[in-house]
Amino acid sequence: MQLVHQALRLLPSTEHLLSGGATMLNAERRPLPFLLVLCVVFPSLTRAMELTQPTADAFQCYVQRTELRIQGELSDSEHFLYFDSLPEKQRASMLARLQSGHVVIEPMRTRDDGKEIKVPDGLVHHWLAIAFIPGTTRDQAVALAQDYPRHPELYAPDVQRATVLSHVDQHFSVYFRFYRHAIVTAVYDTEFSADYFLPDNARGYCFTRAVRIAEVQNPGKPDERELPVGNDHGYMWRLNLYSRYMEKDNGVYIEIEFLALSRSVPAIFAWFVNPYIRSVPRDYLTNYMHVTKKALSPDNSHS
Repeated sequence: MQLVHQALRLLPSTEHLLSGGATMLNAERRPLPFLLVLCVVFPSLTRAMELTQPTADAFQCYVQRTELRIQGELSDSEHFLYFDSLPEKQRASMLARLQSGHVVIEPMRTRDDGKEIKVPDGLVHHWLAIAFIPGTTRDQAVALAQDYPRHPELYAPDVQRATVLSHVDQHFSVYFRFYRHAIVTAVYDTEFSADYFLPDNARGYCFTRAVRIAEVQNPGKPDERELPVGNDHGYMWRLNLYSRYMEKDNGVYIEIEFLALSRSVPAIFAWFVNPYIRSVPRDYLTNYMHVTKKALSPDNSHS
């Protein structure tokens, strides 16, 4: 659940779609063809788009196949984390990277009996992030994840508000207001269901699923209102997060699988836009893990 507030950073924003990165922010340096693309693509990407039933159903199929695989991994204590199933040499290399402070980011793809799961008019964003935090326990990592009122302090400005709507044992219902400002401002009122499981003294995992995502129009103004769910700009239609915690090696490994759905890009521009969209999560997932590591480090345990 910790990663929920990062969703707006990970999904395609107008700035990322159109700027192509910081090196392209100066308009006078852009070639004429790129300016023409801006003129054509920008209105298309900022126009409302409806989430259709075929798109929602196809994404749900993707989710079901993904969760089936995850459940199988969670039931096997010897292969609980991603690197546990890697060949020995590759596993040792990844462990060395993690224990030296690196964050591992990997693109993921779920298939159905080896076949691609196509999601018409939608883009699936599926990534895995792993980090190792020395001197930290599983219980401390889970406690931070469940300390939702603190998330606006830690992860501002992306999360403006966080409220626990209900809490029964290890089940949480949480409201977040997300904020994202690029060329346009995107604000969302969201509700998530989070279920935590602690199968033993070392392991933990959480299934976090969005049950409602509503884009807010004119936020903070007298005429503020929510756009109809599923009939908005389409920057974030669905979001699920699957977190795992493993305490060992005098620290804790945190693994988060990020699975989201956004609108598709017009086919004529897909070759230009999609590769960049799919590269954006790497930087932000890395940043998220570093923020979490800082919050959990023994040096900050008093805060």
